[in-house]
Amino acid sequence: MPELPDWALTGEPTIEGEDYYYDGPYMVFTEKYHLKRGYCCGSGCRHCPWKVEQPK
Repeated sequence: MPELPDWALTGEPTIEGEDYYYDGPYMVFTEKYHLKRGYCCGSGCRHCPWKVEQPK
């Protein structure tokens, strides 16, 4: 069985339009999803409620 990425480990199903949406070919997670996940992954996500500045 392949290892799941961290964002998939909430144990709850994701709902299109509520937890994520598509911007062209990209899946974009919403602020609601990030809060449900409970932590910042440090990837500079568009809707991150923690707004962590990424190193350059």
